[in-house]
Amino acid sequence: MDSRASTVAELIAARWGDHRPGLRYEDRSLTHHEVAAGAAARAALLTDLLPPAAEPHLGVLLGNTPEFPLWLGAAALAGAAVAGINPTRRGAELARDILHTECRVLITERAHLPLLTGLDLPGVRLLVTDTPEYTELLTPYADARPDPRSATPGDRFLLCFTSGSTGAPKAALCSQGRLTAAGRSLADQFSLTRDDVHYVCMPMFHGNAVIADWAPALVTGAAVALRRRFSASAFLPDVRRYGATYFTYVGRAIQYVLATGPRPDDRDHSLRLGFGTEAGAVDAAAFQRRFGVRLVEGYGSSEGGAAVTWTPGTPPGAVGRAAPGLVVLDRETRAECEAAVFDGAGRLLNGDEAIGELVNQGPSPFEGYWRNPPAEAERCAGGWYWTGDLFYRDTDGYLYFAGRTDDRLRVDGENLAAAMIENILARYEGAEAVCVYAVPDPVTGDQVMATIAGSFDPESFAAFLAAQPDLGTKMAPRFVRVVERMPVTATNKIRRAELRGEGVECAGPVWWRPPGERAYRRLTEGDRRRAEGPLAPTRGPSSVRRQGLEPRTR
Repeated sequence: MDSRASTVAELIAARWGDHRPGLRYEDRSLTHHEVAAGAAARAALLTDLLPPAAEPHLGVLLGNTPEFPLWLGAAALAGAAVAGINPTRRGAELARDILHTECRVLITERAHLPLLTGLDLPGVRLLVTDTPEYTELLTPYADARPDPRSATPGDRFLLCFTSGSTGAPKAALCSQGRLTAAGRSLADQFSLTRDDVHYVCMPMFHGNAVIADWAPALVTGAAVALRRRFSASAFLPDVRRYGATYFTYVGRAIQYVLATGPRPDDRDHSLRLGFGTEAGAVDAAAFQRRFGVRLVEGYGSSEGGAAVTWTPGTPPGAVGRAAPGLVVLDRETRAECEAAVFDGAGRLLNGDEAIGELVNQGPSPFEGYWRNPPAEAERCAGGWYWTGDLFYRDTDGYLYFAGRTDDRLRVDGENLAAAMIENILARYEGAEAVCVYAVPDPVTGDQVMATIAGSFDPESFAAFLAAQPDLGTKMAPRFVRVVERMPVTATNKIRRAELRGEGVECAGPVWWRPPGERAYRRLTEGDRRRAEGPLAPTRGPSSVRRQGLEPRTR
């Protein structure tokens, strides 16, 4: 591991002369030296293409091909910043992302050219990587060598779009120094070395793949294996093909891999560790039983302002111990929430007093948003970093994730944690994925609604709920929507705002449990008319606003 480097540029240059395998993709393989040389050539080209007075920003609209990490390296050497452009965005939204981040150069490929048709992108130079013109453009720079001397730790390096559920996504800033420190921290935490092979199957336009997978590989000098786009069926074959030992994940990726069905040779591979978020305790345990691979669930805000690290001894269900400065606060009163109280079955007994927003009152590595002072001011209100995520802590200081601020449910005056209910419902045999959210009720405040992807039987589900010792009396879903496949974003995160917005007025079957009854039955139009209170779609997280917690954008 290079412990002296303080910039990404230095880490790129350190691989010059290293002829071990460095980057693999499909049938291609580049040595570390070839990766450094390719980054140097692109850095020289970029320096010539960027107008002198322009912000040194380039957009990358690519799948996970070798060109993506090569341009990351090029940007570091050239003192430029990369905005990863989400290919699921369309039309005016896509143009807005490119123009908002002031990209003067946009790197793309022929597969993505239709997305740009008809867009007005004044002043943006387009480079299409899989064309003869692109190869000719790079040829004069083939002899360039990486020179990191002009790079500094404070140089802007990434403009990471948050996956916002409301409004336009914000571009969080990440410097070369912060990325280098993050990579070194993860390499130390997981004892990663130059002999590891990092499997990058999450999209590189998202911070998870770059910060948690590519960066530690860069720090240690490990090889990187790329998958153009995540594929559950190709996951294990890829791991075997490349000899992968480490990977990262977000959203529903783990559930998709588990859904491929067991095979006798599931443990015949080199993988030893996965790191990510939102797998859930049930699926993490199932993944380890089936593949023999430990998953470490971590927490880090998209903007880098707060992180919780898992350590040995962390209780089941907890993310990790609160570091100095991390506290759980009531947003309205700004008072610290009480420690969680559990019963013998593990039920949280004082959610109203214990659940609050995770806040970093200490030094924060948050470096701001690009051209968005109001969002920065909200994030750093009172001089503290407000994560916008709900947690509770136990008496030993361990933190438990309770959901996003717009996931808060308040039923009959009791605060409930959506994440806790999801972890319980995930045990249901037919559930491949679960999402829990609130639908409004003028009598109780909220009602619990769950969307379940997979198979559902109302009788077995009611019996399952009755058998769960840690399911509180207010937690059982009043409404259950059943879908074949959970709606997800490009990073496999559930589209919670979409589900919550549709409420019970959604396409497809909805089952419900009338007040005072244990059994579930199909919801009919007559039920909707007779039910107490409106069952119309929610138009925003009203329960959150009642608590003084405005919804965040992620």
